[in-house]
Amino acid sequence: MTHAHITSWLITIVLFFLAVSMERQRADKAKIVQMVLRLFYILTIATGGLLLHSIASISALYWLKALAGLWVIGAMEMVLAAEKKGKSAAAGWTQWVIALAVTLFLGLLLPLGFDLF
Repeated sequence: MTHAHITSWLITIVLFFLAVSMERQRADKAKIVQMVLRLFYILTIATGGLLLHSIASISALYWLKALAGLWVIGAMEMVLAAEKKGKSAAAGWTQWVIALAVTLFLGLLLPLGFDLF
């Protein structure tokens, strides 16, 4: 299940950058990419929930990582909404970078992640 979760959030990040670039170009297919991106939000949340459910004893760090992961998705939507309205997305990008860094750090730190830290 870990590989499915990693694959889903990697595809989500790629689709996010694709959606932002298409929105900046005002491409006709931007809405389709955003809907596929939202499907991958659901897949990422579902696989993350299954991983969280599979842990025998859940520490507070796992809950913090789950909340940070939801924060990443929220920041992605903030960036896309600002881009669509033609407003500055600096606050959304800042939140996205911070949330992604926290989520990746906790994901690599906790036992279900890779052994980097």
